[in-house]
Amino acid sequence: MARNTQVPADTSAPPITALLARFVAQHPARGWSDTVEHEAHRTFYNWLGCAIGAAQHEAADAAVAAVQMLQPAAQASVLGRSERVDMASAALVNGITSHTFDFDDTHLKTIIHPAGPVASAVLALAEQRGSSGRDVIDALVLGIDVACRIGNVMYPDHYDRGWHITGSTGMLGAAAGCARLLKLNEQQTTMALGIAASQPVGLREQFGTMTKPFHPGGAARAGLMSALLASQGFTASPRALEAPRGFVQVASDKRAWHEVTDELAQRFEISFNSYKPFACGIVIHPSIDACVQLRDKGVRPEQVERIELRVHSLVLELTGKKEPKDGLQGKFSVYHGCAVGLMFGRAAEEEFSDAVVTHPDVVALRNRVQATVDDSIDEAAVHVVAVLRDGQRIEVRVEHAIGSLQNPLTDAQLEAKFASLVAPVLGEAKARAITAACWTLAAQPDVRALTALCRP
Repeated sequence: MARNTQVPADTSAPPITALLARFVAQHPARGWSDTVEHEAHRTFYNWLGCAIGAAQHEAADAAVAAVQMLQPAAQASVLGRSERVDMASAALVNGITSHTFDFDDTHLKTIIHPAGPVASAVLALAEQRGSSGRDVIDALVLGIDVACRIGNVMYPDHYDRGWHITGSTGMLGAAAGCARLLKLNEQQTTMALGIAASQPVGLREQFGTMTKPFHPGGAARAGLMSALLASQGFTASPRALEAPRGFVQVASDKRAWHEVTDELAQRFEISFNSYKPFACGIVIHPSIDACVQLRDKGVRPEQVERIELRVHSLVLELTGKKEPKDGLQGKFSVYHGCAVGLMFGRAAEEEFSDAVVTHPDVVALRNRVQATVDDSIDEAAVHVVAVLRDGQRIEVRVEHAIGSLQNPLTDAQLEAKFASLVAPVLGEAKARAITAACWTLAAQPDVRALTALCRP
């Protein structure tokens, strides 16, 4: 929401840049519970499926063509494609593809999509170095912790200002993960975070365009370069995050410093990651879930006079496009999400194609969806009524949509999602082989065996 006054600078902020650097540099390998370890594998697996699934999208074609103009050395893989490029370009392109379908992971407290920036940077560097799967998982957990803890410090004010928080914190997570992978010391890691703090990327104005998925890609590349610069002695302010003119205080009036220090090294933010069953903005998911439930109750589009939604104001702020013109815009239309949920019983990437978004039957049903703001309803909930042509009213209320922390996707459901994304690109046999490699990633001696599977 709009702010009329600026909060004065906090000159007594704790040294969070140095605290996070020490945490990243010194935390022991696999220094967390089995639950956190498994969630790390789920996060990586979900991210990889999203990246490969979008490998042939026009956004990927454009990004690969652009980075090849730089004549980069072949250091790392573009997932789901035959090209190999320099590791910074691989981080960029894989970050773009992992978010192109808007199907990636979500840290619900901040609505950050943390794997896009962090995993994209870490895997590109790991492939170039021949790092172990254990090192990749450690870097992923710690990098995501840094990005999401800084997000916790600033959300929602930072997001309300118009920053796309995935990109504008992701460069910090990517820098932290790459610093860990490079085995930088505490001082070098402080510099990596400081360099990254000057490179936030992402404005919400870009939602519905190819530039939205550029944000995690740009953050991945920025974080990787920050760690590489720091490894060679490049310097930055050791207070780049917390200083009065540092990243947090410039970018947000909310400065909940305790979100960095509370249970640091004991609570890991990756534990609060969620995975999407629907390929669109997370705030639409309760509405789609409700419409799928209406379909399960026997409601069909031809019976519907109208569909009435009561939603939190954030839903319409983010996804209020009534007349989306293409697939990317459809991902920001709660009206379209409801229409395909009822019509098809699902809302995967196919339901957000240009052809489906503009299909006359879908448009006709979408035009019968009506949304009313009711801020007594949680932003993660919805109340839906299908008013039928015969006068019946069938109601569904969703408090926790499928895919939420309270109603998470199972490993089996995650595997089905992965197969639906990867098999069309690489074939069913490779999808199964990659699945097996991902679930045992921490035991893999060299990630290049995995990245080789991820190329045609």
